[in-house]
Amino acid sequence: MLKSKYYLCIDLKSFYASVECVERGLDPMTTNLVVADPERSDKTICLAITPSMKALGIRNRCRVFEIPKNIEYIMAEPRMQLYIDCSAEIYAVYLRYVSKDDIHVYSIDEAFLDVTRYMALYNMTARELGEAIIAEILKKTGVRAACGIGTNLYLAKIALDITAKHSPDFIGYLDETLYRNTLWNHKPLTDFWRVGAGIAKKLENMGITTMGQIAETNEDLLYRMFGIDAELLIDHAWGRESTTISDIKAYRSKTHCLSSGQVLMRDYKFEEGKLIVKEMADLLCLDLLDKGLVTGSITLHVGYSNGLHLEPARGTASLDTESNSDKVIIPAVAALYERIVNAKYPVRRINIICNHVIPEGYAQYSLFDAPENLERNRMVQSAILNIKKKYGKNAILKGINLEEAATTLDRNRQIGGHKSGD
Repeated sequence: MLKSKYYLCIDLKSFYASVECVERGLDPMTTNLVVADPERSDKTICLAITPSMKALGIRNRCRVFEIPKNIEYIMAEPRMQLYIDCSAEIYAVYLRYVSKDDIHVYSIDEAFLDVTRYMALYNMTARELGEAIIAEILKKTGVRAACGIGTNLYLAKIALDITAKHSPDFIGYLDETLYRNTLWNHKPLTDFWRVGAGIAKKLENMGITTMGQIAETNEDLLYRMFGIDAELLIDHAWGRESTTISDIKAYRSKTHCLSSGQVLMRDYKFEEGKLIVKEMADLLCLDLLDKGLVTGSITLHVGYSNGLHLEPARGTASLDTESNSDKVIIPAVAALYERIVNAKYPVRRINIICNHVIPEGYAQYSLFDAPENLERNRMVQSAILNIKKKYGKNAILKGINLEEAATTLDRNRQIGGHKSGD
């Protein structure tokens, strides 16, 4: 008989907001605080709100204008570097208990730990290990954590999302039997991991509103409706999950791409939008070079002003040969922009994707490009990359980065699209 596995899923409660409270010497559980950029409009999304604000009925990830005017709160400007540093400190706590091979970082504020082989080592139960880890996180950082414990990764996640939040010690436990006995009738279905509003709506149209009903539904019917995704839905309805942390770490995608996207702070005219596309393509070229990769085609998605309710412009440009050269990629992307974007409409969102990237060593020169010119260009790009790494992203810029509509200068000061706080 196979030995049961035990996983912890640890979530840092209202992480960004908690860090900001700790920095101010305030209790995250009783302080009204939101993390949002005051320089943006009141339509900007709050990156985090404290538990005390959630207790007032304010939803997480709300927009600033949705917070009732009669509620007093602190608005903290995002400091992404501070949050990354705190997350790294918490990761060091995990490493005190388990090997990195048994940790899967799901996001900056959430991680899975396989504690199966450590329970005997420490002579502790999974719950006792979870209690010890979240207590040390609180002691070292002042951030409170919740912990889900499960006999597979899925059950650990559900124990966190549904069970732990109702527990006074913020710890929940589920095995397959307990899951079926306690959560088969739980509503709404969107509380369950990987069940989005679209899936829940399709199921509701079939008269299915609980996991228990999914488990009892004819599987052929579910496969006809959801295709291969039905397999995961059925397994999760029964509380089953075969994937392990080892499987996740061993996974290698068959296809690779690099992408860059941004939502502009205002409507951009056609030529201004083309400037942004060139800036983004330039940064992607440096990213490709830094990773030793090349691409053979570029896909561009351009969204128009929100008020127009127009379908985004989409298109793909193939290169003569795989490349990471700005002399090749930027003109190709600019020409693609001119071809697919309607110059009459203002632009608000831009995404660029380098498709099917491969290691640079597999690339071949085009018959139409002089190798010596490409090599000279590569040396220039490498020099730029080295300067940026040593002295900062804004240590060396191109002329287009200094134009009025350019965004690279500001974006280089951000992490994940938000201010780094440096």
